[in-house]
Amino acid sequence: MRFALSTHLFHGERLSRAHLEAMAARGFDTIEVFATPTHVPYHDPGQIEALAGWLAALKMRAASMHAPICASFANGQWGRAFSNASSNAAARDEAIRETSAAIAAARQLGCETIVVHLGLPRGQKIPAGDNDAGAVRRSLDTLVDTASSAGVALALEVIPNDLSSPPALLEWFDAELEEVPAGICLDFGHAHLMGGTVDAAEMLAGHVITTHVHDNRGTTDDHLVPFAGSIDWPMTLAAMWKIGYTGPLVFEVADHGDAAAVLDRAVAARTRLQSILDELSEPFAFTEE
Repeated sequence: MRFALSTHLFHGERLSRAHLEAMAARGFDTIEVFATPTHVPYHDPGQIEALAGWLAALKMRAASMHAPICASFANGQWGRAFSNASSNAAARDEAIRETSAAIAAARQLGCETIVVHLGLPRGQKIPAGDNDAGAVRRSLDTLVDTASSAGVALALEVIPNDLSSPPALLEWFDAELEEVPAGICLDFGHAHLMGGTVDAAEMLAGHVITTHVHDNRGTTDDHLVPFAGSIDWPMTLAAMWKIGYTGPLVFEVADHGDAAAVLDRAVAARTRLQSILDELSEPFAFTEE
């Protein structure tokens, strides 16, 4: 397992080379790009080319992109949500267009995966007719084709709603995504709010292709640095080891008013997580009685 960092940490600002330099200086050479229009201009190939140039100059890579979930994020306020689960055709079409634009940007950056939410999470205002399974089915038909053509794998994220719980995601794979280049993004913070990280890992074995690493205290989706909440990280990583996961561990932490301090705490958490992984990889020593 290798570590990466989502630009979600700097979500409230336009992503710049200085942000990437701060990440690289703390040993993160792999990132996930969080595609919100106010953060990353993913509609503009020229701007994406500039981002690719910064990454190359810093010897970094964008392994994944998070598909857009809202029109803006500024001053701690989320803008209008995009939902691929809306029964309103215009709203659903907008969400598909935005995700398709992000897929094109992901291809340009050489990303391997595009992380996608199905519908809107609990705790957010959900309009009437949203989180509709039929709308999701129609969206997946389009998104699978678009991602496949771009050579980018869909990663459906575990989020707290009835469309994206671990059991629900398995149903989508059984019904809609057989023999398709797609997998699951196991978001540990969300799983912690929905029954537990260990159960989620074991249930989703064989489907997890990426992760989101953050913590909370079991009540709200706080996107804390690991060990600042109540997730049992040794048990969580042991479960991931048990299912044979070898992909990225992507920190998706929020700045909570001081991004630089959060980044430093993420480095300390990375060291602790690496120690757990090192212990898991040590061969068991049998002793003769």
